[in-house]
Amino acid sequence: MEIIVPSVGESVVEALIGKWLKKSGDRIVKDENLCELETDKITFALQADASGILTQLVPEGETVKIGTVIGTIKEGAVEAPSPAAQPVQAEGQPHSSPSARKLAAEKGIDISTLSGSGNRGVVTAEDVGKTGLGAQGSGPGKAISVEKVTSVRSEEPPPYNAAQPQVLLTPSPEPRAANARERRIPMTPIRKRIAERLLAARQQTAMLTTFNEVDMSRVVEIRARHKEQMKERHGVALGFMSFFVKSCCEALREFPAVNARIDGSDIVYHDYYDIGIAIGGEKGLVVPVLRGADRLHFWEIEKGIADFGQKIKENRLAIADLEGGTFTISNGGVYGSMLSTPIINPPQSGVLGMHAIQDRAVVRNGEIVIRPMMYLALSYDHRIIDGKEAVQFLKRVKELVEEPEELMLEG
Repeated sequence: MEIIVPSVGESVVEALIGKWLKKSGDRIVKDENLCELETDKITFALQADASGILTQLVPEGETVKIGTVIGTIKEGAVEAPSPAAQPVQAEGQPHSSPSARKLAAEKGIDISTLSGSGNRGVVTAEDVGKTGLGAQGSGPGKAISVEKVTSVRSEEPPPYNAAQPQVLLTPSPEPRAANARERRIPMTPIRKRIAERLLAARQQTAMLTTFNEVDMSRVVEIRARHKEQMKERHGVALGFMSFFVKSCCEALREFPAVNARIDGSDIVYHDYYDIGIAIGGEKGLVVPVLRGADRLHFWEIEKGIADFGQKIKENRLAIADLEGGTFTISNGGVYGSMLSTPIINPPQSGVLGMHAIQDRAVVRNGEIVIRPMMYLALSYDHRIIDGKEAVQFLKRVKELVEEPEELMLEG
């Protein structure tokens, strides 16, 4: 059975073989993860459609077109074959199991010198494991060349690029460097795409940022009081993000330009609130979208964000999770950021930046008191959003977060 790079979206035409999770010769079980594929939008794990023995045809680090065959699975080879169905070995070599041949290749042992303890003298992986690595020359356990290993596997399909002989267990591409103290590695498709979008956001929008600060005292108190109760009832703890999602939905309803986008010479206003949540993954920042966030309860928002985080960890995020979005929220505070300027996620016109909560001295009723404070930043496209609207929008978010009871009653 052929392993084919699947289509994950109309705009995705190629994928990078980021990492093989299994090696050639490994026994594969159906639905087991085989490799990680990276596109310019997502990283995802490719699963086996059948059980059998894996053969890699494309090494790690190669970029291939959608639909390319990158490996094969020899079906029905997971169970040990019967004596009558033992594979024919190269001349002068004993019968051996696939796992034994794989282990012998890894340890550099000439399998033809070993005696098998298996049925009818078959050399097993255990036989190979008991054999010490000998010196080159005659006798048990002598080291052999790559060419010898390749000949043992002569029954496997030809490699991906027959014009260039390929070692079956191909290492990742070596970094290119002109200086011994420098490392040069190719950008991944996701990193290239991130770079392109960030540059486009700066070049194609009139981006400005306005700042404010919010007193988190009430939210911290409510969260502490209801966190465990929500976890018991819904399986997810109450976090800070749900308060900001609900506040932004209400403020976007009052200031629709912040929820709009420019399309040519038109302004497209959205009467729905699909909020993108920026989440940092191993490969870079991704922005999955909470659909209809204004209609979600607090626990549904927290569960949705938690599910996105789990999908990112397991490389299960789909293109559909990233499409659309009318406004974005980014929380740099989880990394310790005190203040920053978030960048718009085109074609959206606004992004809210949250930051770390820090106890600071503030004046309340003429007295200096300590409060848990957070800086907020709203970056916006000045072509469509006036400064007055931006400032008022951020001020409204601040008011709703500082007086969250209204939000709690509604959601």
